[in-house]
Amino acid sequence: MTAEWYVLIEEDTRTTERPDGVELRLHRWMLVGTHHIGRDEAEAVAAAEDAALNYIPGVLARHARPGDEPARHAFLTQDGAWVVLVRQRHRDCHIRVTVARLMYSQEEKEAPAKSLKGKFRNALEGPPPLPKPWTPPKQRGQY
Repeated sequence: MTAEWYVLIEEDTRTTERPDGVELRLHRWMLVGTHHIGRDEAEAVAAAEDAALNYIPGVLARHARPGDEPARHAFLTQDGAWVVLVRQRHRDCHIRVTVARLMYSQEEKEAPAKSLKGKFRNALEGPPPLPKPWTPPKQRGQY
């Protein structure tokens, strides 16, 4: 376990799709920033407040002019997260800024490439079974 603190910024991202001539405006939450702060939780809390009061979401930044200041309503929730509504020129979006401690980290590992013989064997035998879905430890008999 580490004592490294981060500020996480989630944003309501939008895309417009036009399948079959119908315009669909799609919204989804997306983690757009993970900012390493250090070992001091108080510093991370202060950085999260600064982000909540100054971060400009991509939806608005694409259309901003120099000197623009969007309207902003920042709410601090009981658990310490900031929920911020930002408006500018008939566009509005919201962000969530949270302070988080890194608890676990693992680098990606790739399996070695299959040999030509292994590829032929896989083609004849079919794909390997899918990994089992995650279940709580209690159901796996670990308690």
